[in-house]
Amino acid sequence: MSTRIGIVGLPNAGKSSLFNALTKAGAEAANYPFTTIEPNVAVVPVHDERLVQVAKTVGASEIVWDTIDFHDIAGLVAGAHKGEGLGNRFLANIRETDAIVHVVRAHGDESVVHPEGRVDPLTDIETIETELVLADLEQAQRRIERVAKQAKSAEKTAIAEEAWLHEVISELQSGRPARGVPVPEDVPHALRDLGALTAKPVLYVANVDEGADEVPAAVAEHAASEGAGAVAISSRIESELAELEEGEAALMRAELGVSESSLQRIVQGAFSLLRLIAFFTAGEGKPAQSWHLRDGLTAWHAAGQIHSDIQKGFVRAEVIGWRELVDAGGYAGARERGTLRLEGRDYAMKDGDVITIKFTP
Repeated sequence: MSTRIGIVGLPNAGKSSLFNALTKAGAEAANYPFTTIEPNVAVVPVHDERLVQVAKTVGASEIVWDTIDFHDIAGLVAGAHKGEGLGNRFLANIRETDAIVHVVRAHGDESVVHPEGRVDPLTDIETIETELVLADLEQAQRRIERVAKQAKSAEKTAIAEEAWLHEVISELQSGRPARGVPVPEDVPHALRDLGALTAKPVLYVANVDEGADEVPAAVAEHAASEGAGAVAISSRIESELAELEEGEAALMRAELGVSESSLQRIVQGAFSLLRLIAFFTAGEGKPAQSWHLRDGLTAWHAAGQIHSDIQKGFVRAEVIGWRELVDAGGYAGARERGTLRLEGRDYAMKDGDVITIKFTP
């Protein structure tokens, strides 16, 4: 399943411009709120130079990239949890994503209208996060009413979930996100059932002036306090670069001193928050493909990413680090060097592993 990232922020923060830069999808960008009503969704390939080298080394037929879904969600406003500015609809769209990219205006372009008439990144962040907290509070209060009825029958999981929900509600009432309350081990589904917006990982994207490349101190400090990531991007520059051919864009990046595209920075930041690692499958005359998996999971879980039938019939896995495979000149050389290993289902996958799974149909 593709990773789903929701792009959120106040109206005119630069969300749709960033979306355009990321996807070249041409989502409408206009200088007034609620340009984006339905969430624009683009499926974007996640390029990885390591797989290019692996594919060339083994003689793969083609490269198939894993993908990431970017959802451009319309601007939230104060009162969204009560339905202001079509808020309920937008909050529901956020709830369906795995992580949030929170775009914050930090540029001084006076031609772009700010809904509150001023540029104050930290206040903007607080406006959005207050709405998410209030939406979660309503959700948690509805959920605890249902769970409390089950708890009266002395059902252990319901009792544990009710206690957890009381803690979550207390945090939310204090203005703090739900992610700060650990989920009980005996009720692992509690967070999923609640669907808390403030439990999702967040990457703050400061939309800065042309020529600026640092996250404003206030945004960086807030991100650090939340255990979140933060990057600085000029949506205007990135959207202009997205209109150029690849070679022209690379030259302009070099002139501007920008080494990575916005896509690379945001993808890397989001995957880091989600604790995802990349692994590869590749063979001579076969597609070379990239996959992503939660860090700490096993070869058996990796098999499930590829196909459920492969996971069911898992026998063993041949595993090698991508660099070792390239250095050996392919699988034959890796076998001669003894760097191609046989691993069982409990092998913990590492970032950059190339895996071939043996299974019984």
